[in-house]
Amino acid sequence: MILRHPLALLALVLLLPLAARADEPMIYASNGQAIQGYDTVAYFTDGKAVKGDRRYSVMWKGAIWLFASAQNRELFEANPRGYAPRYGGYCAYGMARGRVVGSTPETWAIRDGRLYLVNGSAIAARWQKDAEAEIALANANWPAALAR
Repeated sequence: MILRHPLALLALVLLLPLAARADEPMIYASNGQAIQGYDTVAYFTDGKAVKGDRRYSVMWKGAIWLFASAQNRELFEANPRGYAPRYGGYCAYGMARGRVVGSTPETWAIRDGRLYLVNGSAIAARWQKDAEAEIALANANWPAALAR
């Protein structure tokens, strides 16, 4: 379910801390924002990390997703699973090791049409050396690593 109404977004942001669980949420959301407020669609359309704008936001999977334009928001709403980063935006390198680690929006890759985020350029270099094997390991660990 995607919510666009500003009051619904505000209510959910205020209620998120009350719904916190002992395990990690499915989407890595710093301050309630997925990808630290970056536009997930822009990775695909612009080929770079672009900050989103609060005017173009939606609530999906318990996180607020920001977009640089109304068009990008609409693309996401039409196919959120296609644009959302793998492993809920957690670091793909960490997930390959069964660890839940935050990611940085500036270190990313698109492989086979999927967005992967990692935690910093040094980690990105290690991940890129054998990304296919890293992805296979992370796929085996996701989402069970969230419950650890």
